Amino acid sequence: MPMQTTWKGTISFGLVSIPVHLYSATQEHDVPLHQVHAKDGGRVRMKRYCEREEKEVPYGEIAKGYESPDGRTVTLTDEDLADLPLPSKKIIDVLAFVDAAEIDPLMFSKAYYVGVADKGAAKPYALLRDALVESGQIAVTKIALRTRESPAVLRVHDGTLVLQTCIWPDEVRPAAGIAPEEDVKVRPQELKMARSLMETLSEDFDLSQLQDDYQRALQQVVQARLEGVELPHEEEPGAAPDNVIDLMAALRSSLKQAKVAHGGDGPAEEGPAPPRKRAAPAKKTAAAQSKATAAKPKPAAKKTTRKSASPRKAS
Repeated sequence: MPMQTTWKGTISFGLVSIPVHLYSATQEHDVPLHQVHAKDGGRVRMKRYCEREEKEVPYGEIAKGYESPDGRTVTLTDEDLADLPLPSKKIIDVLAFVDAAEIDPLMFSKAYYVGVADKGAAKPYALLRDALVESGQIAVTKIALRTRESPAVLRVHDGTLVLQTCIWPDEVRPAAGIAPEEDVKVRPQELKMARSLMETLSEDFDLSQLQDDYQRALQQVVQARLEGVELPHEEEPGAAPDNVIDLMAALRSSLKQAKVAHGGDGPAEEGPAPPRKRAAPAKKTAAAQSKATAAKPKPAAKKTTRKSASPRKAS
């Protein structure tokens, strides 16, 4: 199924122009749920209702508006928004090239694949792509999509240019006061154990193998409702401990479980010593046995008539 074009324009790289199309690079796979009347299952739909005229209005009569702090409302039409003097509406202007580490991933928003609009754009497209790969950098740009202008970056993914929109720096909330404020000391042994746990958990990790367990469980519930059978239930996990009393013990146990899960043998988990087994009684020595035998009374020998044995040579 061909991708639908989201945006058409030009990448401006100095005096080099690259006509491109943007395609949405991601898609969600949620189970579609609708609002229904719980009593009879009837579909509940939202109506566009005008408060002033007290009636429903068609979609074609709806415009965007802004209410000022003093209560006045300004109505903006589609023509007003289309005529905004923004170069970024049709041009992705490359402003600078920076290392990827300079852009905090917290600023990243939606990703779009960048494709050429015609065959003549293939050469400059490949030039910009290869230059980004060779330098290990990303290009900082700006773009206007729909009714919003956003900073964006151009980077390379699987040999394809990707435009990743970002939020503005002042839209990132400060993190002050969220992390622990007291001075927490971490011992070198704890840090070393944590690094070992990180390495073990990362062995043979494949991000593509992750699955959306919530959507799968939701689909099972929907299917059970359709078939009129009992809903699937899963045992609830035990409550997590409120605090970690012994951090090293928790790390050792986690490392042991991780190594077992990856097919290895983990270190022995610390815990209370197992109960001692009662020692078996020691065997008597030969001298003790001899002494005990001598102490026992010998039974009286039976009288027997010995036959004269013929002399034999001792073997």
